[in-house]
Amino acid sequence: MNHQPIISDDRPRESCGLFGVFGVPNASAVIHTGLFALQHRGQEGAGIVTSDGERVRSIKGTGLLSQVFATRSPNELPGHLGIGHVRYSTTGSSKPHNVQPLVVECIDGIWAIAHNGNLTNARELRLAYQEAGAIFQTSTDSEILLHLIADPAYRSGPRRVERALGALRGAYSFLLMTKNEVIAARDPHGFRPLAIGQLGDGYVFASETCALDQVGAVYVRDVFPGELVVADGKGIHSTTFCESVTNRLGQCIFEHVYFARPDSFVFGQNVQEVRVNLGRRLAAEHPVEADAVVPVPDSGNDAALGFSQSTGIPMAYGFIRNHYIGRTFIMPDVAQRAGGVDLKLAVASGAVHDKRVVVVDDSIVRGTTAKRRVALMRNAGAREVHLRISCPPIRHPCYFGIDFPSVDELVAGRMSLREIREFVEADSLEYLSLEGLLAAVQTPADYCTGCFTGKYPADPPAAHSKDVLERAPEGHNPKERRPVR
Repeated sequence: MNHQPIISDDRPRESCGLFGVFGVPNASAVIHTGLFALQHRGQEGAGIVTSDGERVRSIKGTGLLSQVFATRSPNELPGHLGIGHVRYSTTGSSKPHNVQPLVVECIDGIWAIAHNGNLTNARELRLAYQEAGAIFQTSTDSEILLHLIADPAYRSGPRRVERALGALRGAYSFLLMTKNEVIAARDPHGFRPLAIGQLGDGYVFASETCALDQVGAVYVRDVFPGELVVADGKGIHSTTFCESVTNRLGQCIFEHVYFARPDSFVFGQNVQEVRVNLGRRLAAEHPVEADAVVPVPDSGNDAALGFSQSTGIPMAYGFIRNHYIGRTFIMPDVAQRAGGVDLKLAVASGAVHDKRVVVVDDSIVRGTTAKRRVALMRNAGAREVHLRISCPPIRHPCYFGIDFPSVDELVAGRMSLREIREFVEADSLEYLSLEGLLAAVQTPADYCTGCFTGKYPADPPAAHSKDVLERAPEGHNPKERRPVR
């Protein structure tokens, strides 16, 4: 079989990080600090929107949070409430107009929105609005919710935002803001995390609890799937806009495998603890005679620790990470990702020279980076290089917020285990089983494993790509305009 070389990074690429506050003095500075703790979730763009109860102000731009605020200060955004966002694009290209929070003026005032996830019915909703004459400012799926909120069909009557959310399908954690309130919501499957904290007399919302810790907030609970939580002058209160699914939730297992920081609690469980357990199970399933266990930093560190603890093989920090290079999975351009990997890791040859090495990593998506890292080990004098991966082979696309929508991008979708091992040129290659992965988490039936099994907790879209909202529908020639309801 003739396999074309894979030119990209091996990392899953997720969406975004959310942070919002209500009733907190100097809200912009708190949001700014909180977003730094979430920078690992996206480095394409960042933004903060605040309100003092009268005016809504915004600063946003492309690049890292530090770059966006290099020439402007969060102090330019007065107010006691606001929302912030760090972005990696899963729908909509990496362009300035797609940076969030999005801010629009409706008939009843300013609305701002920040989104983590991927809407599977965004294309059909957008098309219906465009046929009705609506104009879109961005090519992101997130803007759909603003059009629903502004639609007279949803604006009239009670539970306006709840009814608009009920029209959406797919994965979403949202933060919305008006000049007087902050609103948080999660989809009924609970694909993406969103936590609630308390800071003094105010409230904080964050994609991960590490951001609550960063600002000194106390974790209260998660926003429940299908729940809408409002923080306003009356305090904090919630409603259920859609009952959570009864058969199984869709919590993203990759939050534990890779995305989240190890000091976070995600879906009620400590991420570091889960990863150590993954490594222990990996060692039990696929032992190997070796002299050193080498983690791929940073998300492979804890799985490698568990592997080392279970086998008694000592840890060796053979890879040295350049901390001034960002996470390559969130570099949107293929050439950027490939070049970034070359700069990201070096090898401490003294730790691996003339040794049988077990390299523990969290995942292989495309294969090129794994191949490069095996070569680095061999060039440093490793006698044997064995790869152990703390999740099963990724064989299927994700439609719910991870940017690998095509089977052709997935090395395990095109090659057998033997062929992957030969491609990366390792002495051996083994993945953790699905059973082993799920054994490390609580309530395993509530996790989405579609990228491993092809079975999803929600219906995927008929077609999806990152630029799906930037392309005109093929053969589209509407005979009549359809109202959106």
